[in-house]
Amino acid sequence: MRVLTYGCATNQADSEIIRGVLREHGLDREEVVVVNTCTVKSPTENKILKKMRKLGADGEKVVVAGCMPPARPGIVDEFPTFSFIGVNTHDIVEAVSATAKGERYVNIRGSENKSCMPRVRANEAVGILPIGEGCLGSCSYCQTKFARGNLRSYPLDKLAGEVERMVGEGVREVWMTSQDTGAYGRDIGSGLPELLKSICGVDGDFKVRVGMMNPDHALKMLEDLVGAFDDDKMYRFLHIPVQSGSDKVLEDMNRRYTVEDFHSIVDRVGDFTLSTDVIVGYPTEGESEFQETVSLIEDVKPDVLNVSRYWPRPGTRAARLKGHPGSETKRRSRIMDEVFQRVGLEKNKKWIGWRGPALVSEANPDGTVTARNQHYKPIVAKGGRLGESIDVEVRDCTYYDLRGSLL
Repeated sequence: MRVLTYGCATNQADSEIIRGVLREHGLDREEVVVVNTCTVKSPTENKILKKMRKLGADGEKVVVAGCMPPARPGIVDEFPTFSFIGVNTHDIVEAVSATAKGERYVNIRGSENKSCMPRVRANEAVGILPIGEGCLGSCSYCQTKFARGNLRSYPLDKLAGEVERMVGEGVREVWMTSQDTGAYGRDIGSGLPELLKSICGVDGDFKVRVGMMNPDHALKMLEDLVGAFDDDKMYRFLHIPVQSGSDKVLEDMNRRYTVEDFHSIVDRVGDFTLSTDVIVGYPTEGESEFQETVSLIEDVKPDVLNVSRYWPRPGTRAARLKGHPGSETKRRSRIMDEVFQRVGLEKNKKWIGWRGPALVSEANPDGTVTARNQHYKPIVAKGGRLGESIDVEVRDCTYYDLRGSLL
């Protein structure tokens, strides 16, 4: 059994569930390949399609899961020998059972509550906790909404129980994830700050990292959100994707906030480690709008910046607009990368000389480990075991990480 995973932390969590459910049903040794797909960017989709064609040419038995089948239903006809389930991981047993026998299974539907499902973790120290499915947005460029649908928050007590189970199994770092963590609970009369307080109330020695939340939701609960981060179990880290430094482009994207709103959040959270995203080359982004985004990044100086070139996604409103040449979006991406390399190095140099505890959450291929301090800064060091808290001193840095040694 092979599970090939593409995309975000939610997809990673789905793959862990797929492995766990198949193992529980004794199907983890079947000669079947599960491809867990992503539709966010065209290059990733093209990479997946190339892999699927290769699997088909090799005569492999394949089940296709993830966002691609519901977002691109025609793919079922493109690969007539493959089985398809989409994001409904609950159907993986039926799909693998049929496929292993040479039959075809196709059932693309919405997902159900995935909390408390069995898992096989890729990293024994890290537990990925999906807190819901879908979102409340309608961004003009996004295809994920076609696959994941509208917001469906999971019950708070179920999520706290899942964290308790994770910690009992040795998890030291909990990743809370969804399409927009800031929207959690708005469909069930709850909210993210309430969920964070509940999870931090679980007994045990562990840390919590909150995944991406959109600025419009963060702004509505900002004081309560910042208060929830006072708990020592919370990493002082926020991922708030701004996407553009131009109010005009943000309106065209249907993002439902302004650049000033983003500044208000950044100013209020203060010394948090800030991660943000920008899309360069959106069809209505001219050179002046692009320079506004450059200026915003130079001003805010995020600790992490995810730069994406705009790619038209079939079925979205933005795909109907005339786009920029690929050479132009590539140029803007290169400029933005160069800006962040300067900004990131400037920010990280301030950490040189810092001493303190950090949790080892990743073992690297070269024998080093990556540990995270209270601000979720990645510190690469030699020594320490996965899930162990180590005392380190930061001695050097790059623009994307810190380099330390054990004390």
